[in-house]
Amino acid sequence: MNQERMYTILLEPHISEKVSLLGDAVNQYAFKVSKDATKREIREAVETLFKVNVSKVTTANVKGKVKRTARGETRRKNWKKAYITVAQGQEIDYMVTD
Repeated sequence: MNQERMYTILLEPHISEKVSLLGDAVNQYAFKVSKDATKREIREAVETLFKVNVSKVTTANVKGKVKRTARGETRRKNWKKAYITVAQGQEIDYMVTD
């Protein structure tokens, strides 16, 4: 996989209360990823960018919420989320990427 594709797969870390608890309990992290990314591509991107061993990748397609505005209803964009399980004893630091 080329370097440019690797940087377009992982869009941003998804930080929530649930993900924080998963990180502490089972060494699992979440990322917002490109809609067309496969599990294999996500695994390679995380292993290369964060220099960790990924043991499992699970993905979920998240439907955008319907919001009411003054002009009627609008819908937020659909997006894809990936749960990354890292090998025991390793962790991902979101702030530092080499």
